[in-house]
Amino acid sequence: MPLSANNPSIKTWLNTPKNTDFPIQNIPFGVFLTRDDVITIGTRIGDYAIDLGALHQLGYFEGIPLTDDIFLQDTLNDFIADGRKTWRLVRNRISEIFNESNDALRENKKHRETVIFDMSEVEMQLPVQIGDYTDFYSSIEHATNVGTMFRGEENALMPNWLHLPVAYHGRSSSIIPSGIPVHRPQGQKLPNGATEPIFGPSRLVDFELEMAFITTAANNLGESITTKDAEENIFGLVLFNDWSARDIQKWEYVPLGPFLAKNFASSISPWIVTLDALEPFRVESPKPKKELLPYLQYEGKKSFDIKLEVALQPEGKKETVVAKSNFKYMYWNMSQQLAHHTVNGCPVNAGDMMGSGTLSGPTQDSYGSMLELSWRGERPVRLDEGGDRKFIEDNDTVIIRGHCKAKDTPRIGFGEVSTKLLPVFQPKTK
Repeated sequence: MPLSANNPSIKTWLNTPKNTDFPIQNIPFGVFLTRDDVITIGTRIGDYAIDLGALHQLGYFEGIPLTDDIFLQDTLNDFIADGRKTWRLVRNRISEIFNESNDALRENKKHRETVIFDMSEVEMQLPVQIGDYTDFYSSIEHATNVGTMFRGEENALMPNWLHLPVAYHGRSSSIIPSGIPVHRPQGQKLPNGATEPIFGPSRLVDFELEMAFITTAANNLGESITTKDAEENIFGLVLFNDWSARDIQKWEYVPLGPFLAKNFASSISPWIVTLDALEPFRVESPKPKKELLPYLQYEGKKSFDIKLEVALQPEGKKETVVAKSNFKYMYWNMSQQLAHHTVNGCPVNAGDMMGSGTLSGPTQDSYGSMLELSWRGERPVRLDEGGDRKFIEDNDTVIIRGHCKAKDTPRIGFGEVSTKLLPVFQPKTK
C-alpha cells in the first residue's frame, strides 16, 4: 500500500507555521481533552488538534474498516492493535481530508467547528495505556562513558554488551506525559567512604535523553519476532526522558539492576510519530564490532536520522541547550531490540513501550545525561544566564526536543517533552 501521506508536495488548507514539527506529512497520533471536557483520540497539523472521533462520526473515514468507537476512547491501544494496514489507511485519509485541493471539510463550517481545535484549547494526555515497559542500554558511547567512570577504560563495556541488547524491565505506572512535574526521589545511598547506607533525598537527579517505540500486539506466548518482521509491529516513536537518581542507582543496581533509581518517573512526549512518517529519514545503523548471532542479524537501513537536543531551564531564567545528539547513534536498532526481547517467546502487546537507552554521541556536547556532561560532577555545565549545574536542581525544567529534516522533505518533528523537578514530596498536614 503506497505511503501517499508522505508526499512532500502536499499542502494543506490549514494555516500552519513554516517550520512546524507537524506538517501535513507528519500526522502523528495522540489523546487529548477538549474544551468541552471530552477525551478523544486525535492528530495534529501545525498548531491545530484534530478530533478523529468526531471526524469518524461525521463519516470521513467511510470505506476504512474501523469500529464505531475506535477513536472515542481514552487510549490508542485498540487502534494500534488494528495493525499497520489500518494505520496507513487512516493516515492517508487524513492527508486527503486536509489536502488544499479537498473542500469537503474545508467548506463545511459546522463540521470544522466540531473537528478542529487550537492547540491552546486542548490538554494532552498519555497516548497509550502502557502495560509493560522495557528500557534498553543501546548507545555504545553512553555505555562506554559510564563504564569508564566506574570500572576504567579497560573494562568499560561488560562482556555481554557487544553480543546482545542489554535491557531491564521498568515500571509503567510512573510514566507521565510532558508537562507533569516530578518530585525529587528519596532512597538509600552509600556516601563516599562509608560502609553503611543512609536514607534521604537523591542529590544526583539526572535526565536521560532517550526515545521510545510503541508496539502493537505482536506475538503469542512462545513465538518470536524476527528482525525482518519487527518493524511491522512498531507503531511509532516518542521522545523519552528516563529520570534517574544516580546515587540511589549506584548503591542498589548490583546484582539485579536499576529499581528505585529509575521507577519514580519517566516522561514522554504526547504525540506518537508513526514509523511510516519517518520513512524518508532512514539511515544505516552503526556497524557491529562483533559477529552477531543469526537472530540479531538484519538487512537494510534500520535506524533513523532524528536530531535531538536537551535544554535545561532554571526557574525564572532562560533555557540553556546542554546537549545535541541523534537517534542514529544507537548501536542496537529497534528491530534488533524487539527480536531480542521476543526470542525467548516473551509476548508483546499493543501499547507496550521500549526505551532506547540514553542516546549519547561521540563528542562531549552530544552526551545524553548530566552524569556524562559533567563527568560525575567533576566539570560542571555552564548555563547561559550564569551559574552551572552538575546535576538537576529543584525547580529546574528539563526539555527534550527532536525532529527530522532532509533535503526536499518537510521537517517531521516530535514537539517536546518538558518536565519540572519539584522538591521532595511533602504530605499535607491534617
